[in-house]
Amino acid sequence: MPDRPNILLVDDDPNVIALLGRTLSELGSVRFATNGLEALRLAREFPPDLVLLDVEMPEMDGFELCSALKGEPNLGTVPVIFLTCHDAAQQEATGLALGAVDFISKPPNPPLVTARVRTHLRLKHVQDDLRQEAATDPLTGLPNRRHFDERLRHEWLRALRAGSPISLLMVDIDHFKEFNDHYGHQAGDRCLRQVAEGLREAVKRSCDQVIRFGGEEFAIILPDTDGSGARKVASNVVKAIRALKLPHGTSEVDTFVTVSCGAATWDEKSAQWDESGSQRRDRNHRLSFSASDLLSASDQALYRAKALGRNRLQWRTLDEDSPVDQGSPPAT
Repeated sequence: MPDRPNILLVDDDPNVIALLGRTLSELGSVRFATNGLEALRLAREFPPDLVLLDVEMPEMDGFELCSALKGEPNLGTVPVIFLTCHDAAQQEATGLALGAVDFISKPPNPPLVTARVRTHLRLKHVQDDLRQEAATDPLTGLPNRRHFDERLRHEWLRALRAGSPISLLMVDIDHFKEFNDHYGHQAGDRCLRQVAEGLREAVKRSCDQVIRFGGEEFAIILPDTDGSGARKVASNVVKAIRALKLPHGTSEVDTFVTVSCGAATWDEKSAQWDESGSQRRDRNHRLSFSASDLLSASDQALYRAKALGRNRLQWRTLDEDSPVDQGSPPAT
């Protein structure tokens, strides 16, 4: 494993934390929590590679915390090892049913803990590599549609929890079928790789993710991005691909390869006010929307951009009945 694993130790006994903290520090970077709620917060902020978890804790016990972790989109595959004072088969059966990978009895034996933790970290590394391969588009090296569904759901839920905006861009290469027909599929593959790289360079933040959605279509997930930010990124994307100056002699739009972009934004703060400036009565209206609605809205904006002549962007908010004509003129 090239990087030091991130281990989360959860126990309300300071003696256990001190002992296992020294033991685990040889295997990775260790963080501590003395209760389930604090552990859940830490795990959400920075997903661990492994969790060692005491069964018996006040307020939220280990089983409840394990269930909560397994229910999180970004934490469900994290291995959990339970620490318990009991050697009861029923406890082990309950923990394994919740998704735990192992049990260690208290008081913990440091060599045994080291061996088991090392084994499960190694397995986690192998499984992560397999998942990464399955979620990567082999042509462009971008994440694929399978990854998109998981990542969008994760960012959507995070936006709802934090009350932060989220935006999604759908990007389509203009007249790509004609490009393939004219230049051949090998040239088409090169074009896709060059556009993918152009999109990567146009998106600046590390938290933003460019994904090959399928065929000649790409998606860009923009966490913590309001409508103004989404329009700026979308404009950069349209201009950046045109600036690559990839020849496209059969395009009806330009002599170079261009893209159309549809952007959609969910912003809870702006959505709490109607067009007249009055506050909405139903402050829970956000619950009627989902990540799939954000995808549908961005698709509709993309369709609008293509209908208006391509090589441009269109943007809309999630709670509008129709796209807003807040787009861009053709890139030049």
